[in-house]
Amino acid sequence: MTAIDESVRAAVSAVTDPELRRPIGELDMVREVTVDDGTAHVGIVLTIVGCPAAQRIESDVRAAAASVPGVTDVDVAVGVMTPAERAALTARLRGSRAARQMPFGPDSLTRVIAVTSGKGGVGKSTLTANLAVALAARGAAVGVIDADVHGFSIPGLLGLVGPDGLPPQPTRIDDLMLPPVAFGVKAISIGMFLPRDAAGGGAVAWRGPMLHRTVQQFLTDVFFGDLDVLLLDMPPGTGDVAISVGQFLPHADVLVVTTPQAAASDVAVRSGLLARQTGQRVIGVVENMAAMTLPDGTTLDLFGSGGGEAVAAALSTDAAPVPLLATVPLSPALRASGDAGVPVVAGAPDDAAAVAITRLADDILAQGRSLAGRSLPFAR
Repeated sequence: MTAIDESVRAAVSAVTDPELRRPIGELDMVREVTVDDGTAHVGIVLTIVGCPAAQRIESDVRAAAASVPGVTDVDVAVGVMTPAERAALTARLRGSRAARQMPFGPDSLTRVIAVTSGKGGVGKSTLTANLAVALAARGAAVGVIDADVHGFSIPGLLGLVGPDGLPPQPTRIDDLMLPPVAFGVKAISIGMFLPRDAAGGGAVAWRGPMLHRTVQQFLTDVFFGDLDVLLLDMPPGTGDVAISVGQFLPHADVLVVTTPQAAASDVAVRSGLLARQTGQRVIGVVENMAAMTLPDGTTLDLFGSGGGEAVAAALSTDAAPVPLLATVPLSPALRASGDAGVPVVAGAPDDAAAVAITRLADDILAQGRSLAGRSLPFAR
């Protein structure tokens, strides 16, 4: 291999697979590379037939090869991995983890945060989506599991919808699923798997065992890669999914969302109490839809006040105080951004709600993860 061949191979190998978020050289996707009279002949293989990222990968490979001095033209040959090569790739992606083994156990470096509420309609999903984007904007590797199976809304809030109004289906590599990415956040939702010809993606009419299995598959079969934070958008209340997540992730942190009114705050306490019963740690409360400042400088307490503080006080103990981490005001921009699929922290970062959520992201990153229950290495 000549020096220019090696330079082209190095440039091409550094191209990142947009779904796996790793260099294609590391993924063993680069084949023969030669340069003949200024023309670079590059062979690559994709994971599957019809790979959604095929055009982007080919374009990036072509640009990388063309950037090497001495290359005047590029010829890219695209193939597909054999079943044995795919099996080797999935084994490499899993690392030492066996198939069907959850990567988010107590020894994982990923901080898992379940976002809960006592009742629906308090803006829990909107908060989750915006918090995820705010964390990603600060350089964290973030994933979101839409565990609200019956009321899934994360794809729409993150703009993960196609021309047909339906979420994209994840790419599958054998038994691994690759979550779609929006605003730097990897997200998975049951809405991505429902019939494509049903209005709104169809309704989910499942009972406990199916819900339990869905949560388990999201935690084991979705390849999120190395994450700093995994957020779970929980269904409201203390039902089957909350119990299942408590079983799968007893070491998870919990963020309780409420509105200021007593009707929401009284029941929000229950979600925190259930989390604590399963061993999870309540890290704080977020009061959403709080008082907003009007153009004339007055404030509008549409839902009253004090609910967040009441929930934090009710969940606090002498050994484990629970703070009110954020107060997010009512915001027309927050509502509009959710409808548009552009989180307010990205589309209108100066909005009062966006500022409050961004501060919450900063506080969560500053907190770090509890080391309780983790096996820590010691040098001998």
